[in-house]
Amino acid sequence: MLGNARQFFADHGILEVDTPALSRSAVTDPAIESISASVTADPGHDVFLHTSPEFAMKRLLCAGWPDIFQICKVFRDGEIGRRHQPEFTMVEWYRLNVNLWGMMQHTADFIAGLLPREKLAVSPEYLSYQEAFIQHAGVDPLRATVAELREAAGADRDLAASLGENRDHWLDLLMSSRVAAGFRRDRLTVLHHYPASQAALARLRPEYKKLAERFEIFFGELELANGYRELTDASQQRQRFLDDQATRRENQQPVRPLDEALLAAMTHGLPDCCGVAVGLDRLLMVALDTGDIRTVQSFCFPEPA
Repeated sequence: MLGNARQFFADHGILEVDTPALSRSAVTDPAIESISASVTADPGHDVFLHTSPEFAMKRLLCAGWPDIFQICKVFRDGEIGRRHQPEFTMVEWYRLNVNLWGMMQHTADFIAGLLPREKLAVSPEYLSYQEAFIQHAGVDPLRATVAELREAAGADRDLAASLGENRDHWLDLLMSSRVAAGFRRDRLTVLHHYPASQAALARLRPEYKKLAERFEIFFGELELANGYRELTDASQQRQRFLDDQATRRENQQPVRPLDEALLAAMTHGLPDCCGVAVGLDRLLMVALDTGDIRTVQSFCFPEPA
């Protein structure tokens, strides 16, 4: 699978790069937790293992590099289970001057090229986030009130109390319990144009600011890829980072230092581009028809004593 991935990028003229796994900055996204480390030769400074090579790869793009990809180990804290390990393999790449539709199709082709042909009986289905919610959960995610989302989820009193009035929490619950659960297991489902509140590092749709140019690709209910038409405005990116930090304070999560090197590079100029990350371990799960990520990793965490 690694060989096929590299061949795909070679066929498309995309250059392989290698960026550091350690950084003094960390992701601010409240949904992702970094793993911290220490370097005794550099006392007094916190360092973090990267959750994605994204920030460093974008700095390369700002410096004038062409289309690039990377296959590397990444590290995330907070969850260990059948679909999550603190260390896993990510394939991430960026293409210049391509629109969201082109990147979605390109990513679907990449995934199809790495999976056994019999796994994908029919062509991918492309659904907007709004269409998917209406079809599988019976609710419009862009217009429904929190009360309507709560009713569609059928949550019990304790769960309702824990989610409160946070709209995105209810959307995430419906996505996992109702929407993705309805996706077919013989094709890829490409979900696109998420609500602006879930834009992360994506730019907003120019003609409709309530939507973000973001997509995800699923096989059945298993998420395989997450991609964006990248936000290129440094001041907007800084504000999103600061908003993330404010959310972290409200949630009593650790507040991580901003990546000032990325923001400086973006001020210099990030070209129009799309980026996507694919979990290689999850592709192996699909290929080998297993629901447990630990069965496709030779060394899992924690290893038996």
